[in-house]
Amino acid sequence: MKLLITGGAGFIGSNLILHLHEAYPDYHILNADKLTYASDLTYLKPLEKSTRYSFSKTDIVDRDAVRQLVRSFKPDGIIHLAAESHVDNSITGPEPFILTNVLGTFNLLEECRAFWNESGKDFGSFRFHHVSTDEVYGTLGDTGLFSETTPYAPNSPYSASKASSDFIVRSYHHTYGMNVVTTNCSNNYGPHQHDEKLIPVVIRTALNKKPIPVYGKGENIRDWLFVRDHCKAIDMVFHEGRSGETYNVGGRNEWKNIDLVRAICDELNELAANGPNGDYKNLITFVTDRPGHDLRYAIDATKLENELGWQNTQDFRRDLRETVNWYKVKYGF
Repeated sequence: MKLLITGGAGFIGSNLILHLHEAYPDYHILNADKLTYASDLTYLKPLEKSTRYSFSKTDIVDRDAVRQLVRSFKPDGIIHLAAESHVDNSITGPEPFILTNVLGTFNLLEECRAFWNESGKDFGSFRFHHVSTDEVYGTLGDTGLFSETTPYAPNSPYSASKASSDFIVRSYHHTYGMNVVTTNCSNNYGPHQHDEKLIPVVIRTALNKKPIPVYGKGENIRDWLFVRDHCKAIDMVFHEGRSGETYNVGGRNEWKNIDLVRAICDELNELAANGPNGDYKNLITFVTDRPGHDLRYAIDATKLENELGWQNTQDFRRDLRETVNWYKVKYGF
């Protein structure tokens, strides 16, 4: 199997490549990444001597570069993670989100479709796996879960760009017969996440004895999924998912933002016991809420569990502690 991973130097992508490289010793993996501010190739240093891993600095917005990439590597499958992903950045500057998430996905689909059609093999033997987000569904009230049949209702430029790419991928299955699958995941946490995301922000600001910013009153609720469990789900859907189908991946692990921040502070109180007045929670500071901030996300992963047998193995406190420890080392504490 020659497997192309886009966005493989990012948070989920780097964890996924490490997982797949170990799980499939007969696979050659090509990591195509633009190397934006959110990318870091040092995460993949364990593979630097591997003959089964290679890297290409490629911007998927550049159609000619995508064409050259596909035709030189000749992939049997693609797992597409390359995306602009930070909601706050999409609010202040939406254009890169439209270009990368919408146009970039289109470029990949078109060049794969052209190459695979010319390959002489059964078109359906190639697979395009699109990795997306639960944010395309909008917001939930106090009850209920997002399922694969929940209507789309994106509320930020980021989620709108991902919703657009989801629909484009879907259309290539129904129009051209392309063998595609899509996964929509809840909030990931774990090693390698970029510093701008909530959990790294809390850890970094706390360790530096700076105010920990919490939007609004911290009442927004997210379903948290450990990144390695997500990688196992991607692996399973890529290899076993039904063509044209969408699978939701969630942690069944809902936390109010304020409660999550307090849990991180509790871990820091044990791992780096020098918070102000003995408690990092004294640094929590409420700030003006961001525009269009969805109240609650929660994923129903029943389809993935029942059809493919995926199980979420996370122990949240254990995995949160691993995450806090990883960032503690990264930030030099």
